[in-house]
Amino acid sequence: MQERLKKEMDALVVETSSGGGMVSVKMTGAKVVTEIRIDPEVVSREDVGMLQDLIVAALNEAGRKVDEEVQQKMAGELRIPGLSDASQ
Repeated sequence: MQERLKKEMDALVVETSSGGGMVSVKMTGAKVVTEIRIDPEVVSREDVGMLQDLIVAALNEAGRKVDEEVQQKMAGELRIPGLSDASQ
């Protein structure tokens, strides 16, 4: 089960963006960044700080998204047949 979960996480790719899509990031389930796309309109010598903030925001969101996917997959793996949430 653990090996299968690891394979699924290795195959997982999430994509997030910040600044209304001005900066996009792709990250694997192992939290390896595979791609960063930056809209040319956001590249400005006068506002490098904003671009840096957008990159950081997109990276952090990708990391959160990977964590959510891992938690969901692990919760699904830990379900025991015959037990349900019917008591709620």
